Amino acid sequence: MKTGFGWIEVEGVRYGHDIVIHADRTITKRKKKLSKDQKGQYGHTPVSGAELGFLADEKPEVVFIGTGQYGDLPVTPDAGSLLEHYDTVIMPTPEILPYIEREKRTFVALLHVTC
Repeated sequence: MKTGFGWIEVEGVRYGHDIVIHADRTITKRKKKLSKDQKGQYGHTPVSGAELGFLADEKPEVVFIGTGQYGDLPVTPDAGSLLEHYDTVIMPTPEILPYIEREKRTFVALLHVTC
């Protein structure tokens, strides 16, 4: 995996938007519209509990949150409450990629590609 401002590359495929790597290893675009209503409060569209509702169905052992190139993606308190039920790693996207690549347990990763 590689990343730079505004992109991330996973298994040779480059994405120009935030992504979610699901427990079954499929990759989808982050559904940040679910958190958009909180943008004014945080200055950026944060990761909210509404965005993480799918975790209950996927049941990952670990959740990775890549907070962007400079680590500026906010995580709301309700998202934090949901994440308490999982081993969670939250750090800037470039720094988190080696942890994801080494992870042997079932995981979900939400990766922000800007800020």
